[in-house]
Amino acid sequence: MLHEPMKGEHGQLGTKSRVVMEMGKRQMECTETITRREPADLSEIPKSSVVHFDREIVGEGMWSAVRDRLTEAGPETTLWESENEYRFSSLLMKLVGVLMPGAFRKQSQQHMQDFKAFAEQGKDVREAKD
Repeated sequence: MLHEPMKGEHGQLGTKSRVVMEMGKRQMECTETITRREPADLSEIPKSSVVHFDREIVGEGMWSAVRDRLTEAGPETTLWESENEYRFSSLLMKLVGVLMPGAFRKQSQQHMQDFKAFAEQGKDVREAKD
């Protein structure tokens, strides 16, 4: 998977990035826009706060919104809720959505695993893989 900013800085509100996702043996290129990041400063977050991080992903025949909410669940524990919405405009993507819904769940699960590795181990999946 490739994720590179075209305008703005990774993770900042309004940033547009080029994203190349792998779905099986196929690759799909999309544009991701960060549409919500609250609070803007993530360095000092009060314990009772909810962190919102939303993004819109647009590709050929597809639109997706991802809405993430993070809250403290206990000491050293965070609850992460992720809502993913997909809309398809081309016949091919509508067929993929109906016949292969697992591909979208798998992509979302991979994103969550990548973020977990980053949060817990500092591993950045954007770095080159050996």
